[in-house]
Amino acid sequence: MNRRPTLLAAITLTAAAALTLSACGGDSDSEDEGKGKAAGADTGTEKSASPTAGAADVVGRPEITLPSDLKLTFETKKTGDAVKDAVLADNAERMRAVDAAITGTDPDGEALAYYNTGKAREAALTWVKQFEDANASLTGEARYYDRNVTLKSGTTALLSFCADESKGFSKDKKTGKADKTPATKNSYVHYNTRLDKNSAGTWQTSQIISTRGAAQCQP
Repeated sequence: MNRRPTLLAAITLTAAAALTLSACGGDSDSEDEGKGKAAGADTGTEKSASPTAGAADVVGRPEITLPSDLKLTFETKKTGDAVKDAVLADNAERMRAVDAAITGTDPDGEALAYYNTGKAREAALTWVKQFEDANASLTGEARYYDRNVTLKSGTTALLSFCADESKGFSKDKKTGKADKTPATKNSYVHYNTRLDKNSAGTWQTSQIISTRGAAQCQP
């Protein structure tokens, strides 16, 4: 999915040194190509149309539900490291939370605020507003794969991953019509993110940088 409503300009990232995530990023792409597509660990592959498992079972964590026509799949298996697995799980919840805010299943953005902080939260809110202003939502499928965690400390982690958005699209809220376009290289996106563990034990995304059409994510 392109995670962008039709005719909306992409937010241009000015960050350098993506691998170190030293600059701020957002739910945006580094290119303007591929408009018309749309878009958010646990173990294995799962559908996200139903409330998410695991995170919602923890007291204080918001339950995330997505529309039945939007499916997110996370293919990474558990690493065997409890901390890395927690990072993967909370990142998946973060991706779901942003899409829940866009599609209206979390109109107050409770989950978005819970799983994002700092610049990532600001960028996510801006991203959601662009969809609102365009009266657009999301439909279809997105697949997340090659998710790799590097622990920098007990409270800081870097996570990179790929997204296959070739089967996801934006849709007009009024008509319900999806803006389907053919898959291109820009249907595949590479993400570099930073997550920080807060006092409640949640791994919040604090920085996110995306590169559309990245070579390492092509099929």
